[in-house]
Amino acid sequence: MNTTTRDLPLSDEQAVVQLGDPVDAAAGERVAGLALYFLLGVGFGLVLTKSEAVSWFRIQEMFRFQSFHMYGIMGAGFVVAALSLQILRRANVRSFRGEPLRIPPKERTPGMRRYWMGGIVFGLGWALLGACPGPMFALLGSGLPIMAVPIAGALAGTRAYAWLRPRLPH
Repeated sequence: MNTTTRDLPLSDEQAVVQLGDPVDAAAGERVAGLALYFLLGVGFGLVLTKSEAVSWFRIQEMFRFQSFHMYGIMGAGFVVAALSLQILRRANVRSFRGEPLRIPPKERTPGMRRYWMGGIVFGLGWALLGACPGPMFALLGSGLPIMAVPIAGALAGTRAYAWLRPRLPH
């Protein structure tokens, strides 16, 4: 009698994931994807740190219009993103779900108040803290444990928005 382990009855825990099953392959792809995103995030943090984009003094210089440094970094990022999107569109690259790449248009509301308000709140937080979300993680990773406080605040704010979103006038 030639039986394999698949022919034997499985417990609930064993039945959930078996080696070689599609579920296991999807979990492996997710782990690989997370590892790739983690490495890209570390690289992004290194670039932010080396370019001094995480420097509180550089950010204050920007908000006081005393230096072009940060505007140059953001402008270069804008140009690279715009060119990359054009190249991806012309090459007919699709998303992971197979959809064409597109940026949906912003809603045209009177005065576009929600975008203005969001930008003002983001800018105030950035100016008061001296760091926006990307540099907060880079600063934490570079040895400033106090950055855990604004990161916790940002996560709590994001969670609060997710909870309030259905009740907000969108």
